[in-house]
Amino acid sequence: MNPLSIIKIGGNIIDDEAKLAAFLDAFAAVKGKKILVHGGGKLATKMADGLGIRQQLVDGRRITDAETLKIVTMVYAGTINKNIVALLQARGCNAMGLTGADGNAILAHKRGTASGNSATGQAIDYGYVGDVDSVDAAFLTSLLQQDKVLVFAPITHDGKGQLLNTNADTIAQELARGLSSSFETSLVYSFEKSGVLMNAEDESSVISRINPTYYEELKQQQVIFAGMIPKLDNAFAALKSGVGKVIIGRAEELQQLLAGGSGTTIVHD
Repeated sequence: MNPLSIIKIGGNIIDDEAKLAAFLDAFAAVKGKKILVHGGGKLATKMADGLGIRQQLVDGRRITDAETLKIVTMVYAGTINKNIVALLQARGCNAMGLTGADGNAILAHKRGTASGNSATGQAIDYGYVGDVDSVDAAFLTSLLQQDKVLVFAPITHDGKGQLLNTNADTIAQELARGLSSSFETSLVYSFEKSGVLMNAEDESSVISRINPTYYEELKQQQVIFAGMIPKLDNAFAALKSGVGKVIIGRAEELQQLLAGGSGTTIVHD
């Protein structure tokens, strides 16, 4: 099978013009089929604050009310997505910006209130947050076979006219899962850290390999918490679904991450 690299870029890289430019240089140089998945960085929060719309996060995930949904759609699917597409075009990448609604690429449903806050145990209403039901692998494969570089914003839809905000790490995992039967798929979560760290303040404390047992130990020891938990949950879900490899590490080291020379590798056992 042909190789496919699915790379998720962290918000702190998006927020830094110089770091984003360097990352996109490296991404443009990646050989073969590729998909870039991005979140929103601080821009959505900044815009919400300016409009007096209070933002809430639970276990690293944003609660999305109706007004927040408007903001994240404008910022994620509009400003950030099209800026990245334009910057990739300038680097010779024939990029196409997409959301889950485009071409019915990613169908989702509105999350219910069954999920509980890990701190209080109380059920949480996440608002217009979407959990993925399906990925149209045939549609995406047809675009990739035309040598299009796909750039996904983390907005999905329910097929009934409702847009939904979906965690970008989840989008990357679901795309990797959906396309793993057609491509030899590698999933990379690239952000500002060198990998999963034993000590969040020490960049040299990278944990090189994590299996499910070790992951549970790290959570119990509170070495891993908040935003890293959904990232790793998605990594393990991807492996179980046939994705070839999952790597987490520094965006500036993208080529080394893909080659297995840096970052944290997530393994079955």
